[in-house]
Amino acid sequence: MVATWETAIREQREAKDEYLRTNPHSPIPPAKRASFDGLEYYAPTEKYRFELPLHEHEEKATVTVGTSTGGEQDYHRWGAFRFEIDGETVTLQAYKHDPDDDRLWVPFRDATSGEETYGAGRYLDLEAESHRTGDETWILDFNQAYNPTCAYSDHYECPLPPTENWLDVAIEAGEKAYD
Repeated sequence: MVATWETAIREQREAKDEYLRTNPHSPIPPAKRASFDGLEYYAPTEKYRFELPLHEHEEKATVTVGTSTGGEQDYHRWGAFRFEIDGETVTLQAYKHDPDDDRLWVPFRDATSGEETYGAGRYLDLEAESHRTGDETWILDFNQAYNPTCAYSDHYECPLPPTENWLDVAIEAGEKAYD
């Protein structure tokens, strides 16, 4: 199973690099696409792949999130994931933009932000069909952490991870910073 899981991660990354290089809707500025050699990633590792229960909040509070352009967007704080990294217990909030959506959005900053990874933070999108393994259990795989579109061009507005999702630990998985 590990080989299949690692292969799927590598295939996702290759497909994303191809999209960024060739698609007219790519956030990579057109003048930079010809020389784009692909993104840098951490090697896939199971250390940053978790199957966890979502501790769904009884009351789905509305959270106003700042954006990269100084704007604001509202999200619903849907639930929390609790897990351990390098001996430290951490909690990440999961959000929904639309309460009827099956997707969870997990934005975060960590100790690599601004060093090895994009300074404003990275995202995880959890789709019910591919990331849910039970009624309340989800796959939280940081190997799939990605940069928001504003990491590639300032023509995009991106929601910023709320401070409650700023981690003191390093998440050495997923996409690295784009130069």
